[in-house]
Amino acid sequence: MNHPIPKKKKTCPTKWTKRQILDGILCQLKNGCNWCDLPKDLPHYSTVFWHYKQWRSQGVIENIRDVLHAQVRQKVKKKPNGQV
Repeated sequence: MNHPIPKKKKTCPTKWTKRQILDGILCQLKNGCNWCDLPKDLPHYSTVFWHYKQWRSQGVIENIRDVLHAQVRQKVKKKPNGQV
């Protein structure tokens, strides 16, 4: 039986760490630059953008934001989620 969804292509392992890809995403979000204008010391913009789309659709970006937000609030001795 033929499957209507093609199998994922086998690709070479990435030479970039998830941290480097996240740095590229954060750079774009912070600066608001075009994806293709990311600094050359970061992964290629198409790699960064692909991961951004995948992680955004899976809720990873929001999860990272929430965890970082809670850590900052804890560091400045405030209760999480704006509780008084």
